[in-house]
Amino acid sequence: MSEPELLFCLHFLGGSARSWAPLAPALDGVLTCVPIDLPGFGEAAGETGFSVDAMADHVAQAIRARAPAAFAIAGHSMGAKVALALARRAEDGDPDLAGLTDLILISGSPPSPEPIPEERRAKMRAWIDADPETREREARDFIRANVDTDLDAEMEARAVADVLRASPAAWKAWLESGAREDWCRRVGILHTPALILAGSEDADLGPDAQQALMAPHLARHRRVTVDGVGHLLPLERPDLLAELLREHLAGRSEPSVDGPPAVPPAYAALIESERVNSRLRQTLRERAEPDDPAYRPEALDPVELAILRAALARILPVPSLDPAARIDRRLATGGGDGWRFSALPADPEAYRAALRTLDAAARASQNRPFVSLEPDKQDALLTLCQKGDLTVPDALGGRLDGDRMRFWFEDLRGDAARLWLGHPAALARIGFSGIGAGGDRPGDIATDLPGFHAVGLDTPEPWEPEPNPRMPSHGELAR
Repeated sequence: MSEPELLFCLHFLGGSARSWAPLAPALDGVLTCVPIDLPGFGEAAGETGFSVDAMADHVAQAIRARAPAAFAIAGHSMGAKVALALARRAEDGDPDLAGLTDLILISGSPPSPEPIPEERRAKMRAWIDADPETREREARDFIRANVDTDLDAEMEARAVADVLRASPAAWKAWLESGAREDWCRRVGILHTPALILAGSEDADLGPDAQQALMAPHLARHRRVTVDGVGHLLPLERPDLLAELLREHLAGRSEPSVDGPPAVPPAYAALIESERVNSRLRQTLRERAEPDDPAYRPEALDPVELAILRAALARILPVPSLDPAARIDRRLATGGGDGWRFSALPADPEAYRAALRTLDAAARASQNRPFVSLEPDKQDALLTLCQKGDLTVPDALGGRLDGDRMRFWFEDLRGDAARLWLGHPAALARIGFSGIGAGGDRPGDIATDLPGFHAVGLDTPEPWEPEPNPRMPSHGELAR
């Protein structure tokens, strides 16, 4: 894996290239920081082009001018959303971005619309056009509200000055449009190694937001919560940020992937025997294939897939099996059992609506996304689904009422059970040998047809494998 030579740094809303000044010397000898003013900010305050795409164009041009063989991108808050857009371009084959090796996402604005309370958004829009005295007071309050400990006087003054020299048009464009842009499906799942950082005291883009809205888009990532830090880690603790970056670069490696659920040798031999029809054999082989750890959903979006994975981990946890990805694949291809509850929409729509309702219920009752809840709290919400008692007002994101959530949850459990019981490892575990009832040769019905001949109680055929009731451990699966 290539080592990056340069670190292109993209700042937060109201920041500038010089927001990274404290980090550069701390990384001396490890990476060369190349901070960039995004359009409307810092030295680029007079430039336009405030959409995520336009800002990505601006950064891509700066990267192209340097033409590095290998580089990383650090995106802070607003800058993280731009970094994700650039990573998507890189993975889609943009030759000017082919050298991208890593993403460093700090209190990142996620691909989904940013979770900012509307009252705060409106207040921030209002004061940017106010009189100079009000603007200076509000800019200072803005910086102070986003740190957990006070900055030194010089650093605070510089940060406030950056906010004040920002283009009001760019500031409002981000709040009104850029932060609301939905890149969830467009970004999809990225393979670029990523370090996700969040301050423990960050109100809107802290650890929960990063787990629920950022991590689902990154197949290879590590999340770190930085205690005692707010939203402005590069200003609050540049030394610690540098240390985390060094650790990330030193620890980069190909991720280890557990093997699929183990099929005992005797059962694997039965599958390969002439007793099993070739079409069934191929189906069982496909079911035994390992799941792609970077699976890119088609029917769901990455955030919904993460919610589904969290729910299935409580319903039917099977080591090294990703039933959520398999359900998504079924939803996308139209496979299934051919029926649904009449109260529910078509399966893909029902799944999307139910997963968003489940997440909204978690936020309404716990002020946290479903994926971030402790297992017992997730179980409590799923129990409400089972009873038909889970309801969330539409204004809070509820899309299905209690009865329809009950129907969906019944479907979900049925889908999960069918997926697992159709897997060769599960068939072996319960001792199901019916797969050996007939091969491809027509044969003589009396003598040659593969199947069962000893039909008495407790009289298994000599070729039937023993049941395997014990589930293998994670360590055994990995071998």
